[in-house]
Amino acid sequence: MTNPTSVVDRITGVTLSSVTLPLPTGISDAKVLTGRQKPMTEVAVLFAEITTEAGLEGIGVSYSKRAGGPGQFAHAREIAPVLIGEDPSDIGKIWDKLMWAGASVGRSGLSVQAIAAFDVALWDLKAKRAGLPLAKLLGTYRDSVRCYNTSGGFLHAPIEEVLDRATESLESGIGGIKIKVGHPDNAVDIARVTAVRERIGDRTPLMVDANQQWDRPTARRMCRAFDPLSLVWIEEPLDAYDFAGHAQLAQTFDTAIATGEMLTSVAEHSELIRAGIDIVQPDAPRVGGITRFLDVMALAGREHLQLAPHFVMEVHVHLAAAYPIEPWVEHFEWFDPLFNERLEIRDGRMHLSSRPGLGVTLSDQARAWTVDEFRIKA
Repeated sequence: MTNPTSVVDRITGVTLSSVTLPLPTGISDAKVLTGRQKPMTEVAVLFAEITTEAGLEGIGVSYSKRAGGPGQFAHAREIAPVLIGEDPSDIGKIWDKLMWAGASVGRSGLSVQAIAAFDVALWDLKAKRAGLPLAKLLGTYRDSVRCYNTSGGFLHAPIEEVLDRATESLESGIGGIKIKVGHPDNAVDIARVTAVRERIGDRTPLMVDANQQWDRPTARRMCRAFDPLSLVWIEEPLDAYDFAGHAQLAQTFDTAIATGEMLTSVAEHSELIRAGIDIVQPDAPRVGGITRFLDVMALAGREHLQLAPHFVMEVHVHLAAAYPIEPWVEHFEWFDPLFNERLEIRDGRMHLSSRPGLGVTLSDQARAWTVDEFRIKA
């Protein structure tokens, strides 16, 4: 039984917001060109705002692309009542309680992605209670993290636009460039990557992302073709669950192989890491929040792997700063309209702010784009 004197605070209210974030252009990667998906025109964002008896508030975020946003919101709404009355400092205990509240739908995928919004909010709140940025609460190895831009390199964009966006990104202070590959014509991929390499120079970090669309023979051919271009990594050359195939590529070619963004549990990441990979790319909202991300981070660190978290830089800059091996953070400006604050980017790096918690607050635009909301109070 809980000793009342050991309770630091209690959760008194939860607000869930389902926000539809429109994208200015329909986004196409290799999954669109292979006919597996349609162009992406919006992102469904799930926000959780948790308030406490002491007057503190934490903000958490999860998201879904193309489909699943209403499902995440519905699951979060069903399990939210278990938060009321809990001590927000008991984050691990609360994660388990949320998981068991919806255990019949599993411990990965949509169910844990819904939990992630609550979990991130609890960590934001805990850091605010301490008066520290989240990274400082976790314990930083650095006050800034290398960053690279992805949003300018999609396959729907003509190469001239990709080149111009790469130049703009580097001039804005971003350190590296990633572009999408996986065109049905391999020669088009090679020409596009070669053109970007020529534009940005041999010393600027360059990555490519095939979004799981190659089979093993094609992946081997493309890795061989890209090896001379001094890429930092080749991302998701194979299906996300082809752990053995990714490991074989990592063992065969000089260019590092990166994957992991599509995995939605610690168990899946553990299997991937055990198979053998160069760079692991976990996504905190997809694996169940910061609590589970820290588990993945510990597994990766034990194997001395590089870390390059996927998407949601507003959360991942804090986590990457607390990783012992120099990591990368992916820059996407898509979420900028949702927050009142901006991350500082200069000299190729994303810098931590001194603001407590995640250091972000929801904007009026985020409120305007809210399509569904749920509130519960003690």
